[in-house]
Amino acid sequence: MALLSVNELSISFGGLKAVTNLNLELNKNDLAGLIGPNGAGKTTVFNMLTGVYLPTSGDIKLDGKSLVGLKPYQINHRGVARTFQNIRLFGDLTVLDNLRIAYHSHAKYGLLGAICRLPGFYTGEKEIYEKSMDLLKIFKLDHKYDELANNLPYGEQRRLEIARAMATQPRLLLLDEPAAGMNPQETRELMEMIHWIRDRFDLTILLIEHDMSLVMGVCEKIYVLDYGQIIAMGTPEEIKNNRRVIEAYLGEEAS
Repeated sequence: MALLSVNELSISFGGLKAVTNLNLELNKNDLAGLIGPNGAGKTTVFNMLTGVYLPTSGDIKLDGKSLVGLKPYQINHRGVARTFQNIRLFGDLTVLDNLRIAYHSHAKYGLLGAICRLPGFYTGEKEIYEKSMDLLKIFKLDHKYDELANNLPYGEQRRLEIARAMATQPRLLLLDEPAAGMNPQETRELMEMIHWIRDRFDLTILLIEHDMSLVMGVCEKIYVLDYGQIIAMGTPEEIKNNRRVIEAYLGEEAS
């Protein structure tokens, strides 16, 4: 059974069809890309997958169970996490606190335990602190644990956002233009990190990206979206040589 199965997914805004009859399937440990021109509907797809938008029709299943109609936090609890094109950190909180907030979505104590400071609260907080520091070490941010997130260089803010997504313990990670604003060196490091994250955490990853060197370099399967419809799906080599894709999007980038 596929981890993620999207069947005939459509959404309209005021009569305008943004996405039409989209079909997409990801197996466990897939590393896939969703590409297409600006306005093709890529982020709209992510918004439907994460419960921000309710599809007009169609279904989204994770491990055979529908996600349609669930709230974003419920979908996150099912194992879906995402990052955003525009970094959305808690800038006035420390690097450590950005992760602790994410880990609290799986805290083992309840509201009463927190209010009354029951033993389970202290045990849970200690565990969250240790997990947060361990994750910061993995992402090479532990030496900046007490810095405000806003004070980090851009590349480190990206790493922190991905680390925060990982703190929610996902099975499916959605990356929305993770290389946006990065220089070539940062992009190369990001490519290595995406591969490493998938293998280290046993994840399935779907990313949106305009940097074709990154997409072709890390993705094993690529879906191409144009005017809200999938026009091609295949390996990087197949996509590079697909005439319809070249005409719609890649152009000279494919050469």
